[in-house]
Amino acid sequence: MDAEDDKTVAQAIVGAKRGDADAVRFLYVRVADNGYGYVRSIVRGEHEAEDITQDVFAKLIRVIGRYEDRGLPFHAWVLRVARNVAVDHPRSRRMVPREEIHAATEGDARHMGQERARELGAALSELPEEQREVLVLRHVVGMSPGEIAGHLGRSEGSLHGLHHRGRLSLQSALRRLEAAPSVQTGELAAA
Repeated sequence: MDAEDDKTVAQAIVGAKRGDADAVRFLYVRVADNGYGYVRSIVRGEHEAEDITQDVFAKLIRVIGRYEDRGLPFHAWVLRVARNVAVDHPRSRRMVPREEIHAATEGDARHMGQERARELGAALSELPEEQREVLVLRHVVGMSPGEIAGHLGRSEGSLHGLHHRGRLSLQSALRRLEAAPSVQTGELAAA
């Protein structure tokens, strides 16, 4: 960036601090791609990165008044804001205590019958703790594999292995309990 670009960005920052929507838009266009790319490198999920990038720029509008030129380029400050928002994003999700998850699998009749919920709870209880935790975090809480790996202090590769083994173990447990989903075949399916 040359001196003229620096001056234009500095003017836009002053305008944004005053609430000038055009100045905010200019700054957004100026740094959005870098912000998205940086967030994407942290969270790995494309849609999640897009959501977080939008959060970054919503926050930027609120905190632009605190920006002070300390010799670093404006985009470096934006990347610091982006990092903070991206790192805080998984924390901002409501973590569901295991007791609530267990209660939900015990009797959430809105999504499945009470019997099916008990069967699923029983099958989950047969799984090794780590496999059960990965399945619940992934499929009940809705965390991404990267978030789960970070939460459990594991590599994503080991997490994928746990998830795969957990799904196979759950299928096996459901079959043993005669609670596995069934597929109609033959004449019944044609009827």
